[in-house]
Amino acid sequence: MIFSERLKREREKKGWSQAELAEKIHVSRQSVSKWETGKNYPNIEVIIDLSDLFGITIDELLRSDEVLKEKVIQDSKQLAYPKWKVLFDSVFLLGAFLLVSKIVIIALNHFWGTNILILEGLPKAITNFLPLILMVAGGIGSDQLKDKYI
Repeated sequence: MIFSERLKREREKKGWSQAELAEKIHVSRQSVSKWETGKNYPNIEVIIDLSDLFGITIDELLRSDEVLKEKVIQDSKQLAYPKWKVLFDSVFLLGAFLLVSKIVIIALNHFWGTNILILEGLPKAITNFLPLILMVAGGIGSDQLKDKYI
């Protein structure tokens, strides 16, 4: 039995109208109507609420409907996406900040005669290429996320 049929059957077993069900899960009656006609699907949070409301497992709601199962999988991937995106964006921004800082320090040293040292104890290769490496790693990581999660 597909999700739309199961939802309608469970709602009718409880003796509820579409409007009553919608009120219980805080959505519009039109949303319930679209779910019952198969024109749309609820998100995972609503599926959990429906499962609790009807006293059936999420598995019972999802198992027979391949389209809904795929939607839930995509929704869960998109929930994980922002966490990784923040990480890779932060790495990129750190690299950009270090690069701008280095350029400012070089300009100060050259034009105003200051003598600011840039991480004196580290090898030149690290101080010269670390910002670039961070920016490239952050950019590649963010691009890989698009392919994997969206």
